[in-house]
Formats: sequence, C-alpha cells, structure tokens
Amino acid sequence: MLSQHGLQSEASLKTALVVWRAHLEQSGMATNTIKAFAADLSLLARYLGAGRAIGEIGTTDLQSFLRWMRKERGIPCSPKTYARRVTSLKSFFRFIDQVGAIHGDPAQAILQETVLSPLPEILTAAEQQALMEVARGLRQGTLETKPDSRPFTLLDLLLETGIKKGECLALKLSHVAAEEADGAYLFVRYSNPRLRFKERKLSLSTEWALAFREYREQYGPIDQVFPWSPRRLEYLLEDLGQISRLDKHLSFDMCRWTCAVRDRENHIPPERVREKLGLSRIQWREIGKKIDKLAAPPL
Repeated sequence: MLSQHGLQSEASLKTALVVWRAHLEQSGMATNTIKAFAADLSLLARYLGAGRAIGEIGTTDLQSFLRWMRKERGIPCSPKTYARRVTSLKSFFRFIDQVGAIHGDPAQAILQETVLSPLPEILTAAEQQALMEVARGLRQGTLETKPDSRPFTLLDLLLETGIKKGECLALKLSHVAAEEADGAYLFVRYSNPRLRFKERKLSLSTEWALAFREYREQYGPIDQVFPWSPRRLEYLLEDLGQISRLDKHLSFDMCRWTCAVRDRENHIPPERVREKLGLSRIQWREIGKKIDKLAAPPL
C-alpha cells in the first residue's frame, strides 16, 4: 500500500530521503538546517546502505549507528553534533511513520540528549546606557565631531528590534514607516517564500524615528536603509564600543541577544519575544532557555 507521499515500506532509504528533504523544503525550514539534517541522514545511509528498505530498519540498527558514530567511526562527534543527529533521525522516521510508509517509528525509543551551547555575552544595563550616550553625542555633534546620526540610527534600531545582521542589511526604505500618527514601525521582509513565516512588524520609538529622519537627510539613502557592506556596519558598532570604552566586542549578535533579554526582564511574554525575533518554535526551545537564564535575577 502506498503512503500519501507514494512511499512503501519496500522503498529504499535513498528514495525516502529525497521525499523527506522535499517535505522539509516545503515546510519552510531554514536552508542551513535542511542541509545539516540531510547530511546526518546521508551518514546513516552510508552506514546501513542507501538501498536498505525503510521498513527493515529497526531501533537496534539506529542504536548501532549512533554507537558507531560516537565511539567507533574515528571522527570526533561533539555532544552538540550528536544531539542534532539524533534530532535528524527522529525527524526523518517520524515523517515516514506519519505518512504511512512504515508501521511504527524505530527512532521513538532513541533518547534525545539536550546540549546547550555556552550562554552568549550581552550588554549590562550600564553598558547599554553608556553606548547610547556616546551614540547620542555623535548624533548631536557634542564629541568634537560634526553631527552624525548614522551610529545612533543603527545601534538603537538593533537594541529596540533585535533584528539579525542579514535582516538589517536587507532593510529597505519602503519597509520603514517612521512618520505614522500611531507610532513608527518597520516590516521585516523576506524575498524567499519559504521564509515568509519570519516576516513581522516591529514597533520603533519616537526617538529613533526622529534620528532616522536626520539620517536620511544626512546620507540620502535611495533604496536600502543602510547601503554599506556588512563589514562597514560592523566597524560602526566596534567604533561605538571603543569610544565608550566597552570591554566587550559590540556586534549585531550581542545587540540581538541584549534586546531579547531586556524584553524578558520587562516581563514580555516568551511567545511575543519569539515572534519578535522571528524564530520558529523549534529554534526557541534552546534560545528561549538561554534568554530566560540570562534574564533571571542573580541568586
């Protein structure tokens, strides 16, 4: 009997992997995640044989594969990589079970080991305040330089919205509504249809909207909000850190994490923070735990 995706239990592992990958792509999963999952299952296919029928694969086979990969393969497998590979196995076999290609999920009995990477470094409230004061000073021209609104416009945008570097670089003038009567906001847009679930509307402060108006007058961007290379914008953040004598390396990533932690400290519900960051519920499992840990008051 055929499953809803045309798979039978006699189908080869290689064939089933092609169908599963197409399913992941249609579901809107991030491209890098799909590549990692596919590589993990390709490793399983090499171990069991790409022609092995999916209906013949049992829990013992998967346990043997994981033991080989971890202890016998001769190539280091970090705890985080191992945990992801278990996740990949579970995703694949859950899929072929749910579509009716096999009877019973052989990966269900495999224990999932949660491995959290180290907590990211964020800005303290005092460091954030010091950076903002420097950015305001540059904007107003009180630091022995002519007024420059660009550093403030970039820094405050990142700390208010938590957008990623790629999202910041892709931001267009048409995505920003800075003069709305009910408050400024921006739209995070994606040209890839599979990533539309990441699109969102984010509120902006009146102070940022005023600075953005000054920024447009000074720099005259035509299409992109920040028409510079990624490295140039990274230098802007690094310069702000140096002027404010920050001991940390100020980056897009640090601003994103700082924004999320500040929102949780201000009792913004986790689901709203997840949506603001444009994260899937799967991504949130680990990231949400880290944010809550960073936002927790010291004992």
